[in-house]
Amino acid sequence: MSAGAALADGVPVLVPVLDNHRFDEAALARYLAGRLPGCSGEAITVRQFQGGQSNPTFHLATAAGDYVLRKKPPGKLLPSAHAVEREFRVMQALEGSAVPVPRMRLLCEDEAVIGTPFFVMDHVPGRIFPDRVMRSGTAAERAAAYADLARVLAALHRVDWQAAGLSDFSRPGRYMERQVQRWTKQWEAVKVEEMPAMDRTAAWLAAHLPADDEPAIVHGDFRLGNVILHEREPRVVAVLDWELATLGHPLADLAYACLTYHLPAGPTGLTGVQGEAAPPAGIPTEAEFVAEYCRAAERPVPAELQVFVVFSMFRLASIVAGVWRRALDGNAADPRAIGYRERYRGMAERAWDIAQQVEA
Repeated sequence: MSAGAALADGVPVLVPVLDNHRFDEAALARYLAGRLPGCSGEAITVRQFQGGQSNPTFHLATAAGDYVLRKKPPGKLLPSAHAVEREFRVMQALEGSAVPVPRMRLLCEDEAVIGTPFFVMDHVPGRIFPDRVMRSGTAAERAAAYADLARVLAALHRVDWQAAGLSDFSRPGRYMERQVQRWTKQWEAVKVEEMPAMDRTAAWLAAHLPADDEPAIVHGDFRLGNVILHEREPRVVAVLDWELATLGHPLADLAYACLTYHLPAGPTGLTGVQGEAAPPAGIPTEAEFVAEYCRAAERPVPAELQVFVVFSMFRLASIVAGVWRRALDGNAADPRAIGYRERYRGMAERAWDIAQQVEA
């Protein structure tokens, strides 16, 4: 259940563990014995969720029920990337809040067990709609699903992060300044070719940092493809993929969710609705989605959101460039990532276009 997972009628596809992600399943079973209900040291059935570009994710079938294991990928990793430890911590902190998350079971930071740190959580049944655009269902179902996305995002930003035990989760304050620096360095670390739009956008962001700072828990990759919807109802029952979570500016999260309106449909039609004369009925406009979020968050509609949109597009381009770099290195979770060069370049050009519109 990771971003970009292959699906059949909304249900993630499970496949045998990929060769480059194999680990010692017997060692895992021994470790889980006595630590996880249903595990007694005997063999468990391990399959991999197909697709996804970040932390490899696996389905564990046991006598007591199903679980999900999420681990770091193999090979050399960028500093602070693929932080499964942080994913575990923030989801555990949110258990019982208005933000639906799977129940966390255990975190193993001992690389000797299966080769990398990992965590195990409950498996949450439901439907996953890949990426950002819900093209199936009725107009009413789409409207309800996007309204619930906005509600859940607002609920996240209203969580008292200090009361949740996340005071030291990251440094509050100067979020956008630190993020622009981080993703500029990330881009430079994965760069294998010249891409002027990336460099121009990085410089533009450094010169247009928002003045306000209001720490909140931010997801970092909040979109339709990273939530599970109820099996029959258009409502969110779990939010997934928290590896980019931190204490930051809530408008950065909102702007990232709004990239749906600034990305073209792409080859699958699921990336965004930018340029479409008639997006699927029921999907709100950007203004409507922002207004729904603001009502739930009890805040005014922001005037400076487009600066955050430029940042979100730049950051996503940096991430996709990293996925392409891992594919070149033979390390990607999905072999299709070798074709991601044009994706990151298109995002970079779009980020620079939006930045120039802000200046106009």
